[in-house]
Amino acid sequence: MSLHPAVAAVRRGVRAVLADLPAGSTVVVACSGGADSLALLSAAVFEGHKRAQRVVGVTVDHGLQHGSADTAARVVEQMAAIGADETMTATVVVEAAGLGPEAAAREARYAVLEEVAARTGAAVVLLGHTLDDQAETVLLGLTRGSGGRSLAGMRRRFDVFARPLLDVRRDDTVTACQVEALRAWEDPHNTDPSFTRVRVRRRVMPLLEDELGPGVAATLARTADQLRDDMGLLDEFAAEVAAVVTTDDGLAVDALAGQHPSLRRRVLRNAVLAAGAPASEVHHEHVLAVDALLTDWRGQKWIDLPGHLRAVRRDGLLVLERAPSAPDRPA
Repeated sequence: MSLHPAVAAVRRGVRAVLADLPAGSTVVVACSGGADSLALLSAAVFEGHKRAQRVVGVTVDHGLQHGSADTAARVVEQMAAIGADETMTATVVVEAAGLGPEAAAREARYAVLEEVAARTGAAVVLLGHTLDDQAETVLLGLTRGSGGRSLAGMRRRFDVFARPLLDVRRDDTVTACQVEALRAWEDPHNTDPSFTRVRVRRRVMPLLEDELGPGVAATLARTADQLRDDMGLLDEFAAEVAAVVTTDDGLAVDALAGQHPSLRRRVLRNAVLAAGAPASEVHHEHVLAVDALLTDWRGQKWIDLPGHLRAVRRDGLLVLERAPSAPDRPA
């Protein structure tokens, strides 16, 4: 009996990641119980066990919905039935701290998955984002004018995480679950039109496919792959610049001001993030405002930044510091 193409597509993506890991490695799979993550876990068990790898299924309970603990318990049962060597529920407390609810939940989720990876000695944590998720990310970045970094979409690998399904369509994960008799849970947030991503998924992308023809999602995802290589090279150059202009007390204004704008602004954005600003809240306008402290200095007192930070030009240095709890507005 031949393998269904949808199941084969999911397994192929997982195989490409696990093939580089030695026998005996531990693989953590983040599993919400949705079609994407269930198909991912099933493929990880199939491919991992062939390589004598240990598969740990983890579901994260954000506590944001009524009955979330019961949902997590059902997912644990599913993960065990699929064949995970170990299953666990990780409960997190989502604290907004200036972030939107989605961003805050994401930060809490990634933090606890990193902790699970450390405790289990995992070589990799697999995430179930698909080609469709990638296309939506690129489209959202385009509409927000967030520049090449956002258009480059989600990374295939970063830190301990990997996304094996970025070449797999969401429909294939749904079909794979149906073929393997896996009952997927539908997160109510995934159908709530108050979320921008849901509107993009259910209204905008279908409209683009209708008006421009099929293949829009794949084209957007391919654009992300192409841009990601370019962004990687520029980030390497920016790191070299940062090493030269960074002092113990701040960034040297004169040395940084003379750099190419693309590199200079990358150095600034990275410095803002390193100072503690949430990545999801730092927009291009913030970077441009900080850049003006270098290139259009008119005696500005400071620039307010997300994360209760501010950028100040002082004694030839650009300093990123914590803002007072009740700061005066800059003149």
